[in-house]
Amino acid sequence: MKKRATKVPEEEEEALCCCEYVNRFGERSHVAACCCDCEDLDDACDRFLKREPQKPESLSKVTEVFSDRIRVPWFWGGARKVDLSVIPPLILLPVLLHVAALHFLLGIVVLTALPGLVLWYYYFTHRKKGRTLFFLSLALFSLGYMYYLFITEVLPTGDVGPVQVTVVTVGVILTLVALVNTKREPGIVRPNQDSVHSTVTYYSSLPDRDLAPHGGRQDVTMTLANRAGSSEQEGMAFKESSRRNWCPVCRVARPPRAGHCRICGVCVLRLDHHCVWINSCVGQANHRSFLVTLVLFLLTSLYGISLVLQSVCPNQHLFTALLYCPGVYNQYSTALCFTCAWYSCIVTGGLLHLLVVQVINVSYNVTEREARTALRDKTARSAYWGLVVDTGVYSKGFRGNWAEFMTMGEKLNPPPSPALTDLVALLGVNTQEKCENK
Repeated sequence: MKKRATKVPEEEEEALCCCEYVNRFGERSHVAACCCDCEDLDDACDRFLKREPQKPESLSKVTEVFSDRIRVPWFWGGARKVDLSVIPPLILLPVLLHVAALHFLLGIVVLTALPGLVLWYYYFTHRKKGRTLFFLSLALFSLGYMYYLFITEVLPTGDVGPVQVTVVTVGVILTLVALVNTKREPGIVRPNQDSVHSTVTYYSSLPDRDLAPHGGRQDVTMTLANRAGSSEQEGMAFKESSRRNWCPVCRVARPPRAGHCRICGVCVLRLDHHCVWINSCVGQANHRSFLVTLVLFLLTSLYGISLVLQSVCPNQHLFTALLYCPGVYNQYSTALCFTCAWYSCIVTGGLLHLLVVQVINVSYNVTEREARTALRDKTARSAYWGLVVDTGVYSKGFRGNWAEFMTMGEKLNPPPSPALTDLVALLGVNTQEKCENK
């Protein structure tokens, strides 16, 4: 007889021990029981062994079971769920780098296939508009693993002094601090409580109710959605800009330059783009710290790469050591450091391109979202294969654009949308005119 887990009342959820958790069915379970009650997995394996076709929902059910049962013991609130997308970088990156260090031909194959694999996974998840921790895990583990190899492989050679190690350590710490600050808040558009609810007085009575005790009045409390619906019923036309700024998902009126992120599911002030490397949006509140994070990472990475190349290729010039370093594959430790230096160069090159695009966009006061929209609609001037995009809408000159960028974090409380205020006023005027005409 199959033993089912017990249902957990809501008031007892806080009494879970460090290895217990509430599964997707709302039942109490234990991390040690991860292999119990695996009917979906047993059915899929049985069909595979019998060479029978799988059910359409079999793979999704097995994935749900795995993702729900992979937990980490936690002292508060029971075992915590682990996102499956975090695990592949922790396994694949060390394995591929160690394989690439065996021979230079393997290094060429691995270092060529690894960026292609990451790009394929990016476009695969980008089409589904789903959130994933794969890229954030890859970025953090790459930074941590490169620093670990720097300490364990390069430092013991004696070619790097304590000052250089201190500089690299401080750079890594500052990069992590800037990343944490970037992930705090992108600047989410929140509804103004003063304009979410309002009382509108109508002086026209409904035919099926006697409103004489109230003097022919009816007080109606409305929300933003009701306002939009009543505007359509009354036949009043919104301004085109107000219609574009209204978000039906978040049910808020977006300020100018704000946008809705389909991955995060929120509207963000001055939305630039959704960055998969930080698993968050880049908006008005964290755009500056995002640039600081890129700059700190690039400086730390370039300095670390130069120290590694000077250690494994002391007789070569710094700029030619990556292309020609004789004898680097004679020892496995030097080959591993050389391979990691190449990997770091590939990552640094990608982030350098991102930083250049960001600096150009800030100089022209254009967000990445606005640049893509303008290029698609052919309403902007572009140069250098689309690297420079000038819409000419918000530009205030080079100094003015950078001054606005450096101070935009202080303007996180925009005034209420005039479209909503005008709508309420129009509703009141329209109802009063109807009453007077009658």
